[in-house]
Amino acid sequence: MTMRVLVTGGAGLIGVGLVERLLAEGHRVVVLDNLFRGRMDHLNHVMGLEAFDFVEGDVTSEADLQRCAELLGGVDLVHHLAAINGTKWFHEAARQVIEVNINGTLVALSMAERWGARFVLASSPEAFGDPVAMPLQEVNASVFPSAEAHQRFSYGASKYLDEIAVQHAVRGGLDARIVRPFNAYGHRMVSDAYGQVIGMLFGAVQQQVPMTVHGDGSQTRSFTHLDDVVEGFYLAGALEVGQDGSRLAGSAFNIGSTEETTVLALAQAVNATVGSKAVDIVLGGGYHGDALRRVPACERALVQLGWVAKTSLEEGLRLMWARLHSTP
Repeated sequence: MTMRVLVTGGAGLIGVGLVERLLAEGHRVVVLDNLFRGRMDHLNHVMGLEAFDFVEGDVTSEADLQRCAELLGGVDLVHHLAAINGTKWFHEAARQVIEVNINGTLVALSMAERWGARFVLASSPEAFGDPVAMPLQEVNASVFPSAEAHQRFSYGASKYLDEIAVQHAVRGGLDARIVRPFNAYGHRMVSDAYGQVIGMLFGAVQQQVPMTVHGDGSQTRSFTHLDDVVEGFYLAGALEVGQDGSRLAGSAFNIGSTEETTVLALAQAVNATVGSKAVDIVLGGGYHGDALRRVPACERALVQLGWVAKTSLEEGLRLMWARLHSTP
């Protein structure tokens, strides 16, 4: 069935990949993005398609969201990805991060209720705060340190509150689902100091300057290739019921690779990927509150969505390096 889909934040890394997938499946898509972090040129290849429209606007504005609905002639599905992400922003612009992430979700959620549209929230493993137990289960308790310590959880706490708002809407009858992508990476990701680690590492290679790895590099993450993340989002929005026949409204899915690696090993893997363009690795720096370990448990995604990460880190880095040279 063809759906009319609104993607907020659709000019960002995950958003563009999701837009491509939705269009390939024959759906009608409108993107709303203020281009704070997303880039217009990421969407050049779909501009002009009959099934696609772009609105430059603010996700906290009901009027801008309604413009999107009018272009679509009604909304069947909202993929809400708009947020301020990037660790440096969490510390430098904590109040802006909170304002956009919470207010944007509240407004988009309210509009989805008004339209009678299914709603998929892009949350984050940061919504768990700083938990000790690993791997992170879909229903782990969220644990946050004192706000006096640092501002990192301006993002994670806002995502936690976003999830609360979504669950409240589900109890009110909205068909809403939650997706938590774990360290998504791909060739369109931000590569400057306000981006994420893989983008910055490849950015250093492209500039032929040393890579900086925070701390001693022993902190671990589970990096998930964009193709796998997009599949998780697509299934969370497209399926009427779970693969096991279960109700999906209110379900929160960890979408992540279970291939855990240290950040130092990641930098070494990037160097191995780029071959003769390899650069030096420098240790040091970092941010208050950086998690020492993060790895997901994804049983619910497997059982309800039929989803599992298929791209190894080695393959994903190779794909990203190739696409950096060939794809806008």
